Amino acid sequence: MFRRTALAAAALLAAGALTLSACTADPSTTPTATGTPDPNAEITVGLVLEPTNLDIRHTSGAALEQVLIDNIYQGLVTRTQDNEIVDALATGHTVSDDGLTYTFTLASGVTFHNGEDLTVDDVVDSLTAVKDDDTIIGHADFAGVDSIAADGDDTVVITLTEPNQNFLFTLTGPAGLVFKSGDKTDLQTAANGTGPFTLVNWTQGDSIEFARNDEYWGDKAGVAGVVLQYIPDFTAGVNAALDGTLDVLTAVDPTLAPQLDEAGGFTLTNGKTTDKGTLAFNNKKAPLDDARVREALRLAIDHQALVDTVGAGTTLFGPIPELDPGYEDLSDVAPYDPAKAKELLADAGVEDLELTLTIPSFYGTTIPTVLVSDFNEIGVTLTVQSVEFATWLEDVYTNHDYDLSYVLHVEPRDFGNFANPDYYFGYDNPEVQSLYAEALATVDPDASADLLAEAARIVAEDDAADWLYNGQTITAVGDGISGFPQDSINSRLNLAGVAVSSE
Repeated sequence: MFRRTALAAAALLAAGALTLSACTADPSTTPTATGTPDPNAEITVGLVLEPTNLDIRHTSGAALEQVLIDNIYQGLVTRTQDNEIVDALATGHTVSDDGLTYTFTLASGVTFHNGEDLTVDDVVDSLTAVKDDDTIIGHADFAGVDSIAADGDDTVVITLTEPNQNFLFTLTGPAGLVFKSGDKTDLQTAANGTGPFTLVNWTQGDSIEFARNDEYWGDKAGVAGVVLQYIPDFTAGVNAALDGTLDVLTAVDPTLAPQLDEAGGFTLTNGKTTDKGTLAFNNKKAPLDDARVREALRLAIDHQALVDTVGAGTTLFGPIPELDPGYEDLSDVAPYDPAKAKELLADAGVEDLELTLTIPSFYGTTIPTVLVSDFNEIGVTLTVQSVEFATWLEDVYTNHDYDLSYVLHVEPRDFGNFANPDYYFGYDNPEVQSLYAEALATVDPDASADLLAEAARIVAEDDAADWLYNGQTITAVGDGISGFPQDSINSRLNLAGVAVSSE
């Protein structure tokens, strides 16, 4: 007999509430099992962030993408843990030399969970709906789509009006998912996809249950069933693992990780993410409209000490994380130098500076406490205003009424925020905007990444914000569990390859 397992997986949007210290996770370790896989095993996956409904077409959020994409729904392409784009419902794809025409060959023998065959028309209709319906997630990303058409029974051709380096990546998300044409499934509470698992039940406020799709067109899932159990309290998750209820726990609080390590029966891993702990500066509000003041604030922060306090992450001195195109080590831009910070403030004519940090309350006090201390060393008084997330959305994100703010930006490839002067950062640099547009229009991915890196360095040197750290997820994988994803699991948790050893 095997105990039912629970995997607590969460977007670090919530995990930012941790009060953290060092942990014993080994970032190079991926658990493997040596026994015989048990195809009848079931696992229970504990998650923190529960979706408000299951309609991934009309509801945004990492909680939906994390559990539904790859497991229940699929698109023509998907992405791996390190954000590489690979084929899914397509067996292959090509992009024309001018970057305008994308041609996909569909896999054969694909069926939906209700037993109906996947047709080329299903793909065309699904993608056309995104293009034409502004209520569907990803509609804006299809603004440059000129046409979507079938070429025979197994080929789909998408034509753009202009090259877009991010378009293929867009197809790995909700915008690229394929649904059955004319399907009457209530997507709020049910699902009809093509993935390796079927949706059995959703008990709102408690759990979502998957079963292996034995009619799946590709390699069958390694376990017979998965229960996604929502455990919003980190201590409760660790306690559940320690009492044998859970076999795998993700989004482990680093302060609690030693308990799992010492108890035995688990391998702790650190997983990479695209999470960027971002200290936003209101670039349009004095005195933060002065680059000297922004630079002074960045130089005042001991980033490595902050990461050590957080316990799971790496330093990040620019807007692009390691898993995204255009990443460059920008630590030379803002080295810890409080003495220079004081000189910059004096040069800017700023004395006895008082600023307010507006932060969603679920992030806790660890990061604000570090910032208050660091800023105090250069004579800046920081007042922390902890607010409900709805208030943060209204005041900071929508009305731009703030001095400093902290949010963990989890989205991959979101550098475009710094090329948008209307975004809540208020950063407006025409050169960055031009470089970003050129990067999107550049067909060669390496050349595009070089342009992004150039733009990112400008943003960093302008001190448009401060990037406190690049987040990591700690996962405790129980003995006998293999194939559990390690990286990017806060945004995509593909469970098809998970197996449970019978000995």
